[in-house]
Amino acid sequence: MSSVFVHFLRHAAIIGFQVLILAFGYGFLGAVLYYDYLYPSDRVANLWKNHPQELTMVVTLIATVLSVTTAILFTTSVKDALRHRTVSRPISLIELTAGVALSKGSYILRHEHFRLTSLTLFLFVVLRLLTAGWTTLLTPIYFSLPIIMQGSELDITGTAFQTLLSDEFQAQGLAYIRNDAFEVLDIGGMLSGISAAGQTYGIPGTFNFNGAKYNVSTGGIVPTIEEYSGSNGVPGPNGTRLGFSGGNVTVNTGEILGERTSVPIPQGFSRNYSMLQQGLTANVSCQPIASSNTQYAWNMNSGVVYSNATAGNDTIAGLRLWNVVGTCGTNTSMTQAFVTMVDASGNMSQSSGFLPSVVCPGPMNLGQTYTSFVILIQGFYKYEFLGPSVCEVTPQLTTVRANYSNDLIASEVVSSAPFQSENVQLLSFIAGVAKFQSIGSQGLMSSTIGDTLYSIYSSTTNATIGDDLGNQTQVYIELEDYWRGVVEFSATFLRSGFMAVGSFPDDTIPVDLQSPVNGTMYISTIGWTWRSGTYLLAIIPITIITILTFACVLYSHLQARKENHGCKTTFDVSNTLHLMMASVAGNLGLTLKDFDQDGIIKNEGVKVQLNETGDDGVKKYLEVVV
Repeated sequence: MSSVFVHFLRHAAIIGFQVLILAFGYGFLGAVLYYDYLYPSDRVANLWKNHPQELTMVVTLIATVLSVTTAILFTTSVKDALRHRTVSRPISLIELTAGVALSKGSYILRHEHFRLTSLTLFLFVVLRLLTAGWTTLLTPIYFSLPIIMQGSELDITGTAFQTLLSDEFQAQGLAYIRNDAFEVLDIGGMLSGISAAGQTYGIPGTFNFNGAKYNVSTGGIVPTIEEYSGSNGVPGPNGTRLGFSGGNVTVNTGEILGERTSVPIPQGFSRNYSMLQQGLTANVSCQPIASSNTQYAWNMNSGVVYSNATAGNDTIAGLRLWNVVGTCGTNTSMTQAFVTMVDASGNMSQSSGFLPSVVCPGPMNLGQTYTSFVILIQGFYKYEFLGPSVCEVTPQLTTVRANYSNDLIASEVVSSAPFQSENVQLLSFIAGVAKFQSIGSQGLMSSTIGDTLYSIYSSTTNATIGDDLGNQTQVYIELEDYWRGVVEFSATFLRSGFMAVGSFPDDTIPVDLQSPVNGTMYISTIGWTWRSGTYLLAIIPITIITILTFACVLYSHLQARKENHGCKTTFDVSNTLHLMMASVAGNLGLTLKDFDQDGIIKNEGVKVQLNETGDDGVKKYLEVVV
């Protein structure tokens, strides 16, 4: 077998292995770029998560093996190229020194030879970056895998739902709500209002309804994600729509797989969702009623309906019936009755509280479109800190971004629009829920609304709330948030009732009652994803070394063909013993200067060439070329 062919096989092996390694790197990088995300099965992902140290060790080991292999192939090619260079034409000793340093993966530091110093330092750094580059490429990271979600939910904003709601009112009437559903509306609305009232002042609140947990308030939404939808119970025959008292809500949302998704979607470590869907809120403005105001007015009369002068401490001494009449503008009045506990003389205790409120569910001015309603409210006894006040409630149809995370649903308004004339039925329902609250919140001795205002104020300030309260602003903000929470809950109740299992045939919402739902599911997992320019920087050292290896091998191969023979015995320019033997055999000893500064500089410029004698090439010597 000829020496040229042997050299060819040797060079082909070096190039082949180096190209395979480079192809692996670029193939891996290309796969990440093409698929955007690469991730293992859930079993492997959990294994990696639970054994981070072992994962780091394995990745580092693989990166080290690849780096060492690449470096060995490079230095071997440099040795071959340098040997052919010393044989083909003269080379200065400083160039030979630089070549020897490169063949050992080292460098030289000679400021007199800046070009060679810079070259060896650059390649030294590149070789050291090989492990870092491979580690960067191969180390999996934690990321959130985005999956597009689409679906539909109940559209309560259109005319189709208004017709459906009107039919429900006519068929069963609002009185139909006065069963278990009424209790849900009453208690749920109260708790939602309490939670919303405290959030402005930093009081954390989580509102639970039908098994779903909302951050502060519902935002008027219903869960559109199955694992956040809450109760799995099946509502009874009369337990849907306006009779809803809890149960499974139909969810019609699913994943939309991308064109390049060739592997199953992982379960992941956790899943979060960000969905655009319908919501409902209210702009609520509360302010005192001035004594000169003629649009809104109070008229109260009462009488003792029960009295027991001999009643003990544990029995009711008396009951008083209050008839509260509120003037709601346009000469329209609304009457509401309340009952409170009194003593045998017919008087309420100062430790008791009376906070009547009247809901005016209609236009306040002639020609006004029915898009809002008014609540008149005033506190007595313990609640005298709240004087005659009016709250205008203007519901808003919203598009919200609902974030589903850690078993909690939080929503933020993206856009909003006021009610239109076709939303009259919906507004009537909301006003009816507010009326339920105004009635149900007042007990025999206290009011839920009043106690909420009192406790939130007391827990967020150092002042004592009373009838001489200077900061009425906070009380009104709390009251506004309370009614906003009630309104948002009423919309969530309505959506839940009409989306409950059994509300529609086959649990399918008719097309004209559907509203699109869009969003993204984020799956927390581990794997590889595109990290800006980091991967490109990581692949650069591997690419540079491969190109230089190819150049050295090509040079060696061309020189071997030109020489048409190979060394019959081994000569390794990076081997100190070999260099000493060749130097002694030649005439270097007669030419080189002493070890002073000038002598070293002159010696570095001496040009030498490798020669060999004998047919077997056993004797090799470095000869000075003048």
